[in-house]
Amino acid sequence: MKFAVPILLGAALLPGSAAAQTGGKAISTVTISLGTATPGGGFPLYGNAFAEVMNAADPSLSIAPRNTRGSNENIPLLEKGELDLALVAGEPAYEAFAGIGRAPVRLKILTAIYSNPGMFVVRADSPYKTIADLVGQPVAFGAKGSGLPILARYVLDGLGLRQDEDFKAIYLDRAGDGPAMVEDGRVAALWGAGIGWPGFAAVASSAAGARFIAPSAEEITRIRARHPFLKPLTVPSGSYPNQREPIASLGSWSFVLTREDLPDDVAYRLAKTLHNVEATFCKKLAQACETNAANTVAAAPRPELIHPGVMKYFREVGVVK
Repeated sequence: MKFAVPILLGAALLPGSAAAQTGGKAISTVTISLGTATPGGGFPLYGNAFAEVMNAADPSLSIAPRNTRGSNENIPLLEKGELDLALVAGEPAYEAFAGIGRAPVRLKILTAIYSNPGMFVVRADSPYKTIADLVGQPVAFGAKGSGLPILARYVLDGLGLRQDEDFKAIYLDRAGDGPAMVEDGRVAALWGAGIGWPGFAAVASSAAGARFIAPSAEEITRIRARHPFLKPLTVPSGSYPNQREPIASLGSWSFVLTREDLPDDVAYRLAKTLHNVEATFCKKLAQACETNAANTVAAAPRPELIHPGVMKYFREVGVVK
């Protein structure tokens, strides 16, 4: 287990901890493992920035990001205590908390990280302009084990479409492989989600340029009638190169989840550190501007899913009563 002891300022070193100096005083530090996803995707980008900002803000923290296969691997790794924290997309988190296809998890939410409006990207010169146009075409739906294919499945199901039957579905070994496949024509489209998602940024920055395809207003209504847990979300204009208009879509919030037995005082310290550096994190990474206490409370499916140590801090600062 990567995290064996609570953080103790000014205490003697404990097994698994290391010495750090601040203000001339030694403090004990422990390594906190953070599962992300495959290289080239949004989770490693976010996780690395999260660790850098948090570690700089509190020398007693040593958050160590670790590449994984994504949400569907992170959840069981948390349950087995092989990760302390992990990034998990909204749809896998929803299914895990609700016990869809498995027993409900007993994991907890540390923070909501950012919203994930889902959409497709195609080359700007492609003939595809609607989701219906993509039926029968090769489409990269994201990395195996990530939450992106699950979001796509819910969106398409709401339109009466089957991901693996109505499209030539491709699942990637590495999230970063998708943009090149769009650019060279191996796939007609790449599915992704979020603001500042690296795959979208890469296609939009390419010589061919990009066009984004999201559900229409009528399609959003149909999808939400079938899957009401998906929320209307907007990609603001300028989120990607040459994107001049906002894009309306739908999706959910991704989270940093914790293992069930993460000590309350550790979760409290993590929450306090994170929410004291919200502005710094926002300046470092555009997606992180959505990482704040208010969004965590609003995005959690139920308040009791937020870690008790985090809720203690939220009550102290007046975010919840």
